Formats: sequence, C-alpha cells, structure tokens
Amino acid sequence: MELRKELKILIWIVAVFLGVFFLPVSSPVFNTAIDATLDLLKWYAREHVILCLLPAFLIAGVISVFVSQASVIKYFGANAKKWVAYSVASVSGSILAVCSCTVLPLFSSIHKRGAGLGPAIAFLYSGPAINILAIILTARILGFELGIARVIGAVSFSVLIGLIMAFIYRKEEKVKAEEQMNFPDVPEKRPLWQTASFFFTLVIILVFANWGKPAVDDTSGLWYYIWAYKWYVTGLFGLILAVVMITILKLKSWQVLAAVVVTALGALLTGNPMISMVIGIGAVSIISLLDKTEESENREWILSSWGFTKQILPLLAIGVVIAGFLLGSTHDDVSIPGVIPDTWVSYLVGGNSIWSNLFASILGAFMYFATLTEVPLLQGLIASGMGKGPALALLLAGPSLSLPNMLVIRGVIGNQKTAVYVLLVVILSTIAGLIFGAL
Repeated sequence: MELRKELKILIWIVAVFLGVFFLPVSSPVFNTAIDATLDLLKWYAREHVILCLLPAFLIAGVISVFVSQASVIKYFGANAKKWVAYSVASVSGSILAVCSCTVLPLFSSIHKRGAGLGPAIAFLYSGPAINILAIILTARILGFELGIARVIGAVSFSVLIGLIMAFIYRKEEKVKAEEQMNFPDVPEKRPLWQTASFFFTLVIILVFANWGKPAVDDTSGLWYYIWAYKWYVTGLFGLILAVVMITILKLKSWQVLAAVVVTALGALLTGNPMISMVIGIGAVSIISLLDKTEESENREWILSSWGFTKQILPLLAIGVVIAGFLLGSTHDDVSIPGVIPDTWVSYLVGGNSIWSNLFASILGAFMYFATLTEVPLLQGLIASGMGKGPALALLLAGPSLSLPNMLVIRGVIGNQKTAVYVLLVVILSTIAGLIFGAL
C-alpha cells in the first residue's frame, strides 16, 4: 500500500516535469491560448464574480437559512405535487437573469434543503436557459422564429430532463419521499411575506446589476433606458435592502445606516459601481456576522453563503481556465482563439446534419457563456455559415451548461448523475436542432 502511494507521487512528479519540459512556449497557438485564458479569467473576475456570483451566494444563503426545510420540501420535495414543483422550477429563469455558473449556489442550496432530484434539475436547467432578457435579445437579433423555438425548447426541456432524471433515480427518490413523509411540520420563524421580501430584494439587485447593454444601437427602447439607469434602480433596491435588514432581520439601525453611507461614498468617490457593490456586500456580511443576538439567523446566513463560496468558486476558476485555453475568450468586442481554431467550429456546425447539431450541442455544453453573450457569438457564427438547427442546439445546450458548471454539479450530485444530466441536455438539444433545421 505504501509502495503504491509512493509510486503514484512519482508518476505525478514525472508527468508534471515532462509537461514543463516539453512546454511549447515558442508556438503562436499556445501563446495565443494562454492570452485567451488570462483574458477570460480577468474578464470573469471583473464582470462576473462581483456582479453575479457574490449576490448569488448571498441568495443561496437566504434559501439555506431563512427558507425552512419544510417549505422547500412542500414545493420541491419528493412528495410535492409534480405540477406545482415543475411549474415553479421551469419558469424560475424568467425571474433569475443568471448564467450557468450563477445558478449553481441556488441549485446547491435547494438540493441541500431536500428538494426532489427532478424539480432541482429542472431549476438547474431553467435558471440560465429561460432568461427572459436573453430570449428577447435572441428574437430581436437572431430572428423571431429562433426566439420562439428557444422559449419552447427551454421550458419543455427543463420539465422533461427533470422528469427523466427523477425516473432514472426513482429508487433513491422513493427513499427520500419516505423520509420526508415523517418530516416534522416546523413552524416558520417569521411570516412568509417577510422572507419573500428579503429574498426578492436580493434577486432584483442581482437582475438589474447584470442588465446588459442592448446589442444594437437602439437608444430609444425600454431596454436601453433600463440599462442606462440600472445603477439607480440597483441603488434604490439597495436602500430597500437596508430597510429590510433593520425591520425584518432586526439588525442595529446605526450599523445598517453606516453601511449605506460607506457604500454610497464608495460609489461617489470612485464612480465605479462594482467597487460600491463590493463595499456593500462586505458591509452586509460584517454587520450580519457581528450580530450575536440569541436565536438570530443573520450570522448563520453569512456563514452559509461563505460555505457555498468555498465549495463553488475554486471549481469555477479551474473550469474557466480550461475553457479559455481550449475554446478561447469571447466577450464584448474581444475574441481571442484558444487551442481549437474558430475555423474548425464554423466548418463543423454548417448545414443541418446530425453531426453538425451534435457538435453544436457539445460545443455549447462545454463553452462558458455569461448572460446574453451567447447571442452576439451566434450572430457571428451564423454569419460564418452556421445552420439554424445547430444555432438552436447551441442555444439550448450552451447557457445551461459549461465546463465550470459541470465540475460544480459533480460535487453536489455526484459523477453519475452529472454525466446523465449532461448527456440528456446534449441529446435533446441535438434532436431539437434537427427538427428546427428541417422546418
């Protein structure tokens, strides 16, 4: 046993040495891929971690601590009415404008609280796939037909994939259902409207902080006006959150008001909303951690959010590095190729064959798309000859999955269930692409 352990260490040392020894540092493709990796990491850190993930971790903490396990089991549990569980889960994306990574803390939280596998998976898929902003943008930029097809495909897929997963693992779900039958009916510590107010205030802050600029030069539409004033709206709901923290969470009013002042000063002095977002989240965390009131859940809320952060963030970072190196960095007006050339992609997704749709689904499943970025990327691919069927296949597989997303899901539900989930998304996306391309 000891010899096997030492041999394993030796193999790792030799593998790392050989990798460094033969590192192709003079290869232009390799150096470009390194540039793409660093660029994607930098952009991800600046644009996604602060505005998306940090609020999402706080929301996940709310679900984990303030939403009782009995409530989650009632609406999402193995014994919940299927039409209620899947209806709520399948339309959740229209409320949460999140990407495949931002939805992970929320999925992990409801799964931890006892949600059935089927509804939890439906929520996991629908969160990023049925993003109402992305669907509107798809219809405007890529055509009304593709926008409608994306809505129908995403809603039906979330329910279908959830039902299939629940059926495959029905024995486990039966055991969970039997356990939940004996779950005591613990009364809520506060009225439901108070928890809902707290939860949706954080959700609205998340939505408006990530409201994207219109992809076309339209300065007169509602979308543009919301984008132009999004930080004022975000700030307004930040003030509402302060009121919620005083009236519902019972935190000390002088501490909350001091946090508001510091956050506002950060915005005024720097002119950078992301800095004020960091200050605000930091202040909320510190105030809540300092609350030593007996039976208070505020400290537990932040500790739970920190637990999700430790679990998810490192895996996301690894996934972003791998995705950037292999597939490049595409965001805003930046497009840096990875090891896999863009020309290969354009060539492989032309027409409407089984292989072109399958490849588009696999490509979408492994690439990382931030919220709304899949639309301009597809616009370029369609202009390069991508078929409409593969375009839909990528739209249905891409936003809901990514390599970073898979690594985290694996840590929540295990290797086998993750593989089955990914396979279902890829197969159904391929079939949907074939049907849409043939119409």
